[in-house]
Order: sequence, then structure tokens, then C-alpha cells
Amino acid sequence: MRKFFFLVGGAALAACLILPAAGQNLNPGQQRFRATYQEMVETNTTLSSGDCTLLARKMAARLKAVGYPDADLHIIIAPDHPKEGSLVAILPGSDPKAKAILLLAHLDVVEAKREDWTRDPFTLVEEDGYFYGRGTADDKSVAAIWVDTMVRFKQDKVGHGRTLKLALTCGEETNGAFNGAKWLATHERALIDAEFGLTEGGWGTMAENGGKRIALGINAGEKTSQNYVLEVTNPGGHSMRPVKDNAIYHLSAGLLKIGAHDFPTQSTDASREYFAKLAPLTGGEMGAAMTAFSRNDKDAKAAAVLAGDPRFNAAMRTTCVTTLINGGHATNALPQRVTANVNCRIFPGTTIETVRDKLQELVADPQVKVTAQAARSETSSAPPLTPAILKPIISEAAKRWPGVPVIPQLEIGATDASFMTPVGIPTYGFTGMFFEPDGSRLHGLNERIRAQVLYDARDYLYDLINIYAK
Repeated sequence: MRKFFFLVGGAALAACLILPAAGQNLNPGQQRFRATYQEMVETNTTLSSGDCTLLARKMAARLKAVGYPDADLHIIIAPDHPKEGSLVAILPGSDPKAKAILLLAHLDVVEAKREDWTRDPFTLVEEDGYFYGRGTADDKSVAAIWVDTMVRFKQDKVGHGRTLKLALTCGEETNGAFNGAKWLATHERALIDAEFGLTEGGWGTMAENGGKRIALGINAGEKTSQNYVLEVTNPGGHSMRPVKDNAIYHLSAGLLKIGAHDFPTQSTDASREYFAKLAPLTGGEMGAAMTAFSRNDKDAKAAAVLAGDPRFNAAMRTTCVTTLINGGHATNALPQRVTANVNCRIFPGTTIETVRDKLQELVADPQVKVTAQAARSETSSAPPLTPAILKPIISEAAKRWPGVPVIPQLEIGATDASFMTPVGIPTYGFTGMFFEPDGSRLHGLNERIRAQVLYDARDYLYDLINIYAK
């Protein structure tokens, strides 16, 4: 999935130092957490050769070992997907009227080839203050913390009114693959019912030198990833008798029109807050544009400045881009069929059909047919960032990292929150973790995360869930 990281300026120098974790003495709880994390990273869960069901069973065994009864541990395997199973674990609260909290994470990881990596991607390596391995950040860091939180609540007999529900799923990393979160939302809705959920996303960022925390993010809503196929068919003919009515020309002209189009600017509560809080960290003309846009999302001058950076442009409108093109059948023949894929990231509140209609309008050519492909998830409005959600996050962050702001944002990629919010479980991307400017090398070679960042997030999220669960 695509993650969104902050652009920061000189004001970042006031942020907090990060101390390396290498060589530190771990207490028993940290040792247990590290063992859980290691087991996750070292269990291959790629789509091609991995097994999410195996890892789900391993995590269920860890919970059972600390007293979770079988009745509260659910291994869910959809027909025809034996290696893409999920785990749902439940820790009942004392208040039957209080709605539950959903702790959501995905177990699957992006493909990783040993010959390309400096270290074995499926061996957890701690080196120079970092944990290396596929999934060390995305998303086994979050999954391991949620399992550890469920263990700590059980072992420490933490009093809590709300029920805690853990859902570890498969299929998030591959569009078109079986998705466990989607399956739970459509087939096991009652089992995962909750007032709200937390999942990956909202990663914080650090300064260029990796030594200072700059800002912590929280995702409230995300854009919908949707593919459209543009197709032109033609009788074709011999290339020695060319005609203007050429399928490639028709399609090319339509794609140029799409590429030149800017969808209208839009905003959500989270995206306005994002620009407002990021402005003083950025400064200059860009910072001023952020402030102006946060006050008026129809400010054309501000939008023009923000559009100069692809990250900010994507945060304020639907975007569409051509990603694949295919056509023709011989070097000496006129093309008979030409297709292109246009990938759109649709702003919350805009429907898939509305965008399809706009693409067809832009093409302005009856010979170019625009068809929406199967949707990854439903489009939905962004969940509101209520004080009940946001205040505990801000207060707990202030205790640990004074002066480091919490900045709401709209996720411009895609997470499994997109399956939960539409079915009535508003789900927010929040991890309490900070990444360096390289984005922790998510989806790339030698993925890593600072060990101290992970241990700090473990304690932060445990305290946060304690507040929410009362």
C-alpha cells in the first residue's frame, strides 16, 4: 500500500531525540513482545509462498497460553483460501452496554526475494538500532503490538468496561487477492462489531538525520483506489494504407485529455486539519498556501501552489493517472484493439460511477469506451475525528514527546479501514510510530524500523487502549 509522509522544514529542530535500542536490557514483557514480533516476521506470509493461516494459529496459541478460552479464539478460513485465514480474538469487557474496540492489522506482506536483500527478509535481524526484515514495519509491527496488548490486558487483569476485539487478517497487500478484512466485514460482521477500530497508517515522521521526531499522524478516512479500462476497437487494415481513424490515435487523444484534467479540490475534517497543522512546520509560500487552503478549500491560488507537490495535490482532490497501455497486433497492420488502464484515487464522498462518467466526458469520443473494473472496496465518507478519539491520542503523545504535534490526515493510499468504515465501524489509521524520510523502506528492499520506535509504540498504544477501554 502507499503511505503518506510529512514534508517538514526548519521548525522540526525543536522535536525530540530518539535513542537507539541496540544493546538495551529488555524487561520480561519486552522480551515476550520481541519473541512475538520475531515469530511474526519469521513466518512467511507472502501471497506466492506464505501462509497467513499458520501465523494466525501461532498467535492464537500465544493468546491461549495466557488464558484465552477456545470460545474467544476464532480461526476463520474462507472456502478455497486455506492459507489466507484470519484470527479474531475477543476479551470481554465488564460493561455489556459499552461497544467494543477493534484492533485490526494484516498478517500478509509484500513479496521479498532473498537474492535482492542484504539480509534474509524472513529472519529478524537487529542491527545498529534497527529491526530488519519483511514486515518489520508493514504491518507486523502493528500486529505484534495488538497481540501483545491483548496478552497484557489478560495477564495484568486490567479492568476495562469495553470488550477488546483483535482481528488479524490476510490479503491487504495485493489488489485482487482474497481479503480477510473484507470477508469479516461481509460474512462475520457481528463477530467484529465495534464502536470504532484502529489499524495501520498515520505513521509519524522524523528529521532527515533520523534523530528527531517531527510529527505524529492519524488517518481519518482514505481515498478509494479504482481502476478503469479505456478501450477502442477498429476494423484495422494494412499499414500501407493508413487512415486517420486509428484506434491508437483515438485512445491517445483521450488519455491526453484525462492527463490534463484536474478534478475539483475537496477536503475533509482530517485533511483541513492536516494542512493547518503542517503549515507552520513547512513555512514559506507552501506553508502559507496550506494555511489558506485549510480555511477555504476553494482557494484557487492556494490550490495551485499545493498542486506543485504531488503529495499535497493528492491530498486535496481525486486523481487519475494512466498506468498501463496495450494495443496493436502486428508491425505492419492498423490496430484493431487498444486498451489502457487508468488508476484513480477517489476522494471520500465521490462515487466510482461519477468518476467513470467524468472520464467518459473528458475523452469526448464515442469510440473510446470507459469501463469501471471490479472495486477493491466501497467508497465512503471519512469518519469524524471526534474528541473522544483524538484527545487521548494527543494527551498521551504530549506526555512522551512534548512539542511534537499530532496531525490528522487523509490516507491517499489504501488500508483495510476501507472495509470497516462502510459497514459502520469507523476505523482510524494510527500506530504511534515514527518513520524516517525513506518511509522505513516499506515495500522495498531491506525494510526496517528503529527498535526504540517499536518499543515506544508498544507502550504508547497499550496506554491508549487502556484509556479507550475504561
